[in-house]
Amino acid sequence: MSDGGLAARVGGSVGAFDRDQWNALAGADNPFVSHEFLTALEDSGSVGPGTGWQATPLVISEEDGPLVAAMPAYLKGHSQGEYVFDHNWADAYERAGGRYYPKLQIAAPFTPATGPRLLLSDDVFAAPLLAAAEQLCLQNRFSSAHATFIEPAQQPLFEDAGWMLRGDIQFHWHNRGFDSFDDFLATLASRKRKDLRKERAAAQAEVAIVRLRGDDIRSEHWDAFWRFYQDTGARKWGSPYLTREAFDLFGERLGSRVLLVLALQDGDPVAGALNFVGGDALYGRYWGCARDIRFLHFELCYYQAIDAAIELGLSRVEAGAQGGHKLARGYEPVETVSAHWIADPGLREAIEDFLERERAGVAADRNYLATRTPFRRG
Repeated sequence: MSDGGLAARVGGSVGAFDRDQWNALAGADNPFVSHEFLTALEDSGSVGPGTGWQATPLVISEEDGPLVAAMPAYLKGHSQGEYVFDHNWADAYERAGGRYYPKLQIAAPFTPATGPRLLLSDDVFAAPLLAAAEQLCLQNRFSSAHATFIEPAQQPLFEDAGWMLRGDIQFHWHNRGFDSFDDFLATLASRKRKDLRKERAAAQAEVAIVRLRGDDIRSEHWDAFWRFYQDTGARKWGSPYLTREAFDLFGERLGSRVLLVLALQDGDPVAGALNFVGGDALYGRYWGCARDIRFLHFELCYYQAIDAAIELGLSRVEAGAQGGHKLARGYEPVETVSAHWIADPGLREAIEDFLERERAGVAADRNYLATRTPFRRG
């Protein structure tokens, strides 16, 4: 595909493209669109044959020049691992005689964290990159293209291209210039402040907690975390998305952008939480445990993340999808946005109608949740 000196190409992997050129477009702020993260998924077999996630990155370059735009995209044979649910759309379309799969998914796989979905040297390349995605779908009879967890700055680029926007709710913690966890606690209502202190004290009485980054994370730490991850993944999804090798590659390729929190009893790991460090955010991703210890999930996933964000001077913690229990722990409701392009005009019209009604419900839910935060009033 080409347009006025620009050439659009589809690759079979992110690894097929030059790392430095890809990362020049991705920037340093979001680890999940980096060449290192995406190729770790490919090289570990977490995406690829047999997973339902076939890497299909789109790039644009000027003639004989470097990449000027890129899109991490995947050909999907199912809707698993996306955290924005379109199963009902697929069921309705297939009952009507259509074929919903395969579809094109523009995302960081298995990662409900906001970030850029169009990796651009200049916003002027957004329209041709999205047009290339649409053309790819039309030429190959894919039903649709979907971009999930789009950072706020890029949402207008999708809307201007005529993609339908869909909102949802996550819970993020915001650092309002705190110097310590106690500074954060001081913003909470008295009863909530006491509850959080009790939860932390109860968990910390049972375990010793260590935070590890970069070269401090050794193979035996990943072995322990893999056991925790397998247990959680089997209970949530039926089978874990990531392979064991993925964790080694995260450590090797992402270095200090990986933060592993482990809980120890008698020196042995009994639980862990994996986080990724961005330019201005800490992203909580996976958690698991070998023993059921009261409040330990809250301590490792939420309170340790707050501690780390304050220590690192980060402005927020994104703690992943769902989880209304985060609200009582100082995580506030925020809107997340996905964008959708549908090839079939009839399906598109039906989804537009659905989204209009869903949008009002999501807004009402977010407004209600905002009144339930634990912070002091006035």
